[in-house]
Amino acid sequence: MKKFLSANEAVAYGAAQAGCVVASAYPGTPSTEILENVAKFKDTVRCEWAVNEKVAMETAIGASMAGARALTAMKHVGLNVAMDPLMTFTFVGATGGMVIISADDPGMHSSQNEQDNRNLAKFARALLLEPADSQEAYDMTVAAFSLSEKFEVPVIIRLTTRTSHSSSLVELGRFKPAPKALIPYVKNIKKTIPVPMFARGHRIAAEKRSAAMEAEAVKSPFNRIIPGKKSLGIVTSAVAYQYVKEIFPEYSILKLGWTNPLPKALVRKFAKSVEKLLVVEELDPFLEDQIKAMGIATVAHKTDLNMFELNADRLQELRHEILKDVPKTKKAKVPELPTRPPVLCAGCGHRGVFYTLAKLGATVTGDIGCYTLGAFPPLNAMDTTICMGASIGNAAGMKKAGLKGRICAVLGDSTFFHSGMTGILSAHYNGTPVTTVVLDNRITGMTGHQENPGSGKTLAGDPAPVTEIDAIARACGYRKVVTVSADDLAELEKVLKDAMDGDEGALIIAYAPCRIAAKLTREGLCEVDAEKCKACGMCFKMGCPAMKRGTEIRKGAYQMVIDPGLCAGCKQCSQVCKFGAIKRVR
Repeated sequence: MKKFLSANEAVAYGAAQAGCVVASAYPGTPSTEILENVAKFKDTVRCEWAVNEKVAMETAIGASMAGARALTAMKHVGLNVAMDPLMTFTFVGATGGMVIISADDPGMHSSQNEQDNRNLAKFARALLLEPADSQEAYDMTVAAFSLSEKFEVPVIIRLTTRTSHSSSLVELGRFKPAPKALIPYVKNIKKTIPVPMFARGHRIAAEKRSAAMEAEAVKSPFNRIIPGKKSLGIVTSAVAYQYVKEIFPEYSILKLGWTNPLPKALVRKFAKSVEKLLVVEELDPFLEDQIKAMGIATVAHKTDLNMFELNADRLQELRHEILKDVPKTKKAKVPELPTRPPVLCAGCGHRGVFYTLAKLGATVTGDIGCYTLGAFPPLNAMDTTICMGASIGNAAGMKKAGLKGRICAVLGDSTFFHSGMTGILSAHYNGTPVTTVVLDNRITGMTGHQENPGSGKTLAGDPAPVTEIDAIARACGYRKVVTVSADDLAELEKVLKDAMDGDEGALIIAYAPCRIAAKLTREGLCEVDAEKCKACGMCFKMGCPAMKRGTEIRKGAYQMVIDPGLCAGCKQCSQVCKFGAIKRVR
């Protein structure tokens, strides 16, 4: 059986084939499609969206302790959230096979930072596999569950954006998804309760386990030598291998797929077989630093490979530098195109909130989601973005530091469930009068409309209880809890001004369902009356993509025209027009 699959899809097929019983994750690009595809096997895999990555990790750990094969998936920054349980579980050790997918994002295509989670795998003493294509993603996922059970260790499979989203033909063999029988549960507190007296033994066991894994890695089919010219040997892994094969096809290659623990004996063997050793890897010098620490010299070069995403052009520059047998990469001259900055969708309820906050001159601590786009012109209404849930703590810190003026924390409903609940509780407990706005569109928007505790459905599409944000805030002790339509700008302004100027904490729920996810039909389109339009430019401050320049009625002053193909009929623009020039029509 063969299928054309992305690596994300291949991981899902591999998990089903290996008999995974439980899968839990929080969506985050580039990992989101893994659980969405696991859900296709919901008859054999119990899959769910967790409220955050830590909970997803803990759910998978619990399943492993119960003797079931389990998988959790997250983007690279998600693993940061889940490191607390992971660091202890690698000491405790897996029972049922435990597989963790970490999808890194070299080049920061959709992320706030660029980190190499191979370092976290080494830090946690986990077994690390790095597929170079979809076939390896499938094969490694199938093998990972068995390796986890053999060494009683969680296995991290590190994908990157390029492997996650690139598709190729995958040989699935006799594909037959079925849950694997549970390993019988036996109570053993010496193993599963790492109080200091037991954890010290775990520490010693972890070192013995690492030594055993390294010996196995030397023999693993995921690590192989590809013979070629001996004048240069290249050590590489993951997607970097694909670029090496393209740019250095004639030279010997040590292709590593099992990279932690590093198979040092295999590296030494390869290094002795070639005249010079070059290490090519994406992001940090994870392999090279360890190889140098072994006393093995590597080819020095000025071409910087340890930042941003690799590509064939960058390796062409490297070959030109160290071998001088190819021309330097010539960057093609292309005419400059106008930039297309990211923008909130037409009709997005978030737009009105940011327009109003900017109008009120607020310092806005933001968060990770669609609403991060509120930082950019013409809204210019966000001051900070650090990580999921940080908006509330950041606002509290600013208040504590004595920053004057209006301060407001803004985050989405899914992010509130992810890590905002603890933020509002902490602010209230410490008597910090933070105003928090939850942009409630009843979906996890930026990652592609995944369900969450406020949407009323599970990952599998089954009905679920709806968690009400206002009830959570009141349970945390907030007295000022207000729900307001995000499309009603006058009421928004009144509510936000009252909250930010008050002397107690407040939680504002700005509600407007995502028009795309909810498939809302338009009650009508907005239209500009050219006779009434004075080209004052106020409407352009909304930054709606349905708006475009029309007739120039005086130098630099353009009447606004609404594109009927983009307009969502939300009427936000009509509320900022002082001349009544915008109205909704059928």
